[in-house]
Amino acid sequence: MLYTLKNEHLTVTVNDMGAELWSIVHRGAEYLWQGDSTYWSGHAYNLFPICGRLTDGKYTWQGKTYEIGCHGFARKTQYTMIEQTENSLSFRLTDDEKTRAIYPFAFALTLTYTLEEKTVRTTFHVENKGDEPLPFAVGGHPGFHVPLGGEGSFDDWRLEFACAKNDLRQLIFSDTCYLTRNPSVPFPHLVDGKIIPLRHTLFNNDAFFLENPCRTVSLRSDKSDRAVTVSFPDMPYLGIWHAPKTEAPYVCIEPWVGMADYDGESGDFATKRDMIKLGAGESYTNAYTITVA
Repeated sequence: MLYTLKNEHLTVTVNDMGAELWSIVHRGAEYLWQGDSTYWSGHAYNLFPICGRLTDGKYTWQGKTYEIGCHGFARKTQYTMIEQTENSLSFRLTDDEKTRAIYPFAFALTLTYTLEEKTVRTTFHVENKGDEPLPFAVGGHPGFHVPLGGEGSFDDWRLEFACAKNDLRQLIFSDTCYLTRNPSVPFPHLVDGKIIPLRHTLFNNDAFFLENPCRTVSLRSDKSDRAVTVSFPDMPYLGIWHAPKTEAPYVCIEPWVGMADYDGESGDFATKRDMIKLGAGESYTNAYTITVA
């Protein structure tokens, strides 16, 4: 079921399947990618309890092997809408027999969307309902039309960070999209310390991931006054993606807390890198924002 928030600037729609942001309309144009399966059927996945891929889709916990698909199960699970106000929507996912078969933990995940002027805030709130540590990661996967509003061509658009960072580092992935143990390297396509010109060839090897970038990045063009700005102050990784080796008319701007498995190494959740370990009875909150012009 779809739920809508609206103010004088934006009309925002959320789907309770996956608690997925479904639409952002501003000045008569749809900004969010609308799930054309020719390229990618998603709109704005919510990632939990992992970000990226597990080796062979498997992990271990306390000596037992479990299976979870890429980006976790929460993006393809029905949530319960628990609260709607004039400017917010909250959806909750809790463990049940089905989730415990693949993720043996007691948890509650609440996704809240808050509309503030021209900004949509996505807030992840995770609660450990069990009596042992809860290992997890969260992340966003919103896709945006390029060009926005049909203005210009794909190559007329760029990603522009709010601050220059000449030492911007890129993580090294294998051909099968797993993290390698090679040290990160300077990102080779950076202009003036803050600009990434968009080209379809950037994605010939799938996504690229930046480590500790400036935490605010905008999608802009000199041929349009439209823009999207994504801010993620407490998420250390940023993925940029569209369907590889295509001329897909969108780009995903993905702030993550976690990361994929190392290539060829099946992960134990007790030692997997970047996993948050939430103590019994504790809670965790993180958020990112999308602001449009």
